[in-house]
Amino acid sequence: MNLNSFIAMRQEIFLLTILLLLIVGEIFVNKDKKGRLVPFALNIFIIHTILGFFPIEETSLFGGMFRTNTLIHFFKNTLNVGVFIVLLQSADWIKEKMVPLNKETEFFMLLFSSLLGMYFMISAGDFLMFYIGLELSTLPVAALVAWETSKRISSEAGVKFILSAGLASGASLFGISLLYAATGSIYFEAISAVLTSSNLTLLGFILFFAGLAFKISLVPFHFWTADVYEGAPIGVASYLSVISKGAAAFILMILLFTVLKPLMHVWENIVYVIALATMFIGNLFALRQQNMKRFLAFSSIAQAGFILLGLITGTQLGTATVVYFVLVYVFSNLAAFGVVQAIALQTGKENRDDYNGLYRTNPNLSLVMMLALFSLAGIPPVAGFFGKFFLFAAAASKGYYFLVFLAVVNVTISLYYYLLVVRAMFIRRSETPIQYFKSKIYMRLGLIATVLGILVLGLYSPLYDYIFELSTLFNK
Repeated sequence: MNLNSFIAMRQEIFLLTILLLLIVGEIFVNKDKKGRLVPFALNIFIIHTILGFFPIEETSLFGGMFRTNTLIHFFKNTLNVGVFIVLLQSADWIKEKMVPLNKETEFFMLLFSSLLGMYFMISAGDFLMFYIGLELSTLPVAALVAWETSKRISSEAGVKFILSAGLASGASLFGISLLYAATGSIYFEAISAVLTSSNLTLLGFILFFAGLAFKISLVPFHFWTADVYEGAPIGVASYLSVISKGAAAFILMILLFTVLKPLMHVWENIVYVIALATMFIGNLFALRQQNMKRFLAFSSIAQAGFILLGLITGTQLGTATVVYFVLVYVFSNLAAFGVVQAIALQTGKENRDDYNGLYRTNPNLSLVMMLALFSLAGIPPVAGFFGKFFLFAAAASKGYYFLVFLAVVNVTISLYYYLLVVRAMFIRRSETPIQYFKSKIYMRLGLIATVLGILVLGLYSPLYDYIFELSTLFNK
């Protein structure tokens, strides 16, 4: 392994170094000073995030098992930014709840281990590396979901998640084994060269797709989502909703557009049906939710359905729109989860009716939530509008006009339930409103970062052009 190899894997190596430093800190830092590990972890991770923006060349290592290029590198940077915002929004909760229990280091280690697994998953050049990354990204999250062991609902969420994840992982691994049996290789390039539409191949693809559909919360593999989000700590729920889902959507896009491109005549019909089911079920069930975590859970399911509009195209335009939409989704959803977390940490309230009259007591939080919901709904001129517009344009460019029409219907449905929250904050009154409070510095920084992301991505169109240029790497 030479210097170029280290440079190509610098994101993975530096994140592993952070994990080792946290272990050393856990061993040698006195118990009464463990709170210092929180700012240490934040500071060293922001360094890691900044270093990630230095350019990188297209590289393949370990005989093709690991590969990286500018688009993969860009998406890792997107994940880094999202994780850093999650850490900012969760820092006060960690200091107040986890430090007294001496569990802050384990939280960071599990979160970073999951992120490391996502790095390997999206850089995989064969199914072995992909599966190792998939498992490494999933197993630590199961512990994080059940992190608040004093709450029964958190333990139940952890059990539901690990059982569902185990079933999905088994299905995916069985699908990979069938693809190997049909093609004689686990390397992506070799598989795409010999892949045919045999019954064995189709069965392997369906099982493999089912495993990844679980990670993205696509219907009918979504049943775990609302219960797990409700029982997990809010920071973990936002991580699952944004980071985990975004990484899974990205690797699914890569595999569909490259390895499984010979089966496009099959999977485009599957994606078509699942996109419609995911959008409608996610939106219709969101209408019924009072708990804000369950509300955002079904909202995220519906957003996953919109992502499939880009995946169904198999074109450079589809690649660019998916990456851009996920980037927009990171800031929009984390802004909404951040407000929910700030309120829950201060008051313990998580229901929509608790937000009645919020604007009169906490106008800044209300404005951030409104901006996030408008972006998720796709209202101009915020970033969410352009994200959905590009997805619709990609689907329309391939002739899926009826699918685009139904997607627009779903945008209307989503706008209605997003406006229910806006109405509660700005119009409805409450005899016992949430009292004014001032969030601490970490939470404020996290919310400011999301607001800037929503506004800048909506106004700075050259970023989409840059992503479009990078997308040629998977659409040659």
